[in-house]
Amino acid sequence: MKKTSFLLTFVLITFFSCQNNAQTTKATSKKSNIENGLMNADPVEVALQNGKARAYFASGCFWCVEAIYESVKGVDEVINGYSGGHTLNPTYESSNTGKTGHAEAVEVIYDPKVVNFATLVDVYFGSQNVTQVNGQGPDIGSQYRSILFYQNEEQKQIILSKKAALSKKLDKRLAAEVMPFLKFWVGEDYHQDYERLHPNSSYIRRISIPRLNRFKEKFPHLLKEDH
Repeated sequence: MKKTSFLLTFVLITFFSCQNNAQTTKATSKKSNIENGLMNADPVEVALQNGKARAYFASGCFWCVEAIYESVKGVDEVINGYSGGHTLNPTYESSNTGKTGHAEAVEVIYDPKVVNFATLVDVYFGSQNVTQVNGQGPDIGSQYRSILFYQNEEQKQIILSKKAALSKKLDKRLAAEVMPFLKFWVGEDYHQDYERLHPNSSYIRRISIPRLNRFKEKFPHLLKEDH
C-alpha cells in the first residue's frame, strides 16, 4: 500500500512539475519572441516639427542624462521617460521592477542646423561608463541599461560606426544596445527638470552633478554659453 501511494505521489509531482516547466518555458519563449521582434522591427521615424528633430537615448538615470543633453548647444529641451520595452504605458514603479523591458530614456529635442545626430551620439558615449552592463554608477538593473535608438538606416550606421570605433580604441566591448526606435513614453511630471529643481538632493549632489561636470570637462566646445 505504501509503495502504491509513493508511486502515485511521484507521478503527480512529476506531472505538475513538467506542466509548470512547460508553462515557464512557454512564457519565456513568448517574452523572447517579443524582445526579438522589437530588435528586428522597422524603426519609427519622427518627423521634424518646427524645424526641430528628436533623438532618443538611454544611459542610466534619466535625471543625469537630461542635465547633460540640456547643456549642449542646439538642444532645446530634454524630456524624461521610458523606451525599449514590451509593455504599454510604463511607469516609474513598473519599469523599476525590471519586468517591462523598458529603460529610463530621454527624448532630445534639438536644432539640426546647430547640432547634428552624430554629435549627439558623441555626447552619449562621452558621458557615461561605456562598459558597464545594465546600469550606470550605483544605478543597477535592466531599467538603467544603455541603449541608442535609431529612426532610420542613416542613424543606425552612424551609431554602429562610432560604437565600433570606440570599442576598437578602448579594446573593450561596449555595453550599449542599438535598437530601432518604436515608442517613447513620457515620464511623470515630477521627473522632469529634476536636477535643476532639486539641486540639493543628495543623489543630485553625489551622482548627477559630478557626472555632468565630467562631461563638461571633456566637451567644453559643445556647451551653451550659460553652462
